[in-house]
Amino acid sequence: MMNVFKGRKVVGGTARGEALVTKEPICFLGGIDVKTGKVTEVGHPLEGKNIAGKVLVFPTGKGSTGGSYLIFEASENGVGPCAMINRNVEQVTVIGCIIAEIPMIDKIEPDPIEFIKDGDLLEVNADEGIITILAR
Repeated sequence: MMNVFKGRKVVGGTARGEALVTKEPICFLGGIDVKTGKVTEVGHPLEGKNIAGKVLVFPTGKGSTGGSYLIFEASENGVGPCAMINRNVEQVTVIGCIIAEIPMIDKIEPDPIEFIKDGDLLEVNADEGIITILAR
């Protein structure tokens, strides 16, 4: 089984953490409680789960431009993710990761949502565009 994957650096940095994976886009404006890190979007597959300290793996962001600041605010409150992995990034999430200094990678082959599972321990080296599954 392959444990090292290459993608495109979007926001540099490194992180290590447990994966939290969804096949659904995430809206940071109204979908995440920035004081607790809990996913609050009703009906979302991650509803009730917490993003704090996790490597958040999702296809792309959705929603309003206010989401950028909310990513930053969650990070400042100590409840943001340690890294983000997307199929394809969009501007709101990228800006949030830039101002919060959260490492971000996209365009990984194969599709990261298909091979990374909840609870996998990941090492993310966004500077090199490399994701390593350390433990399942």
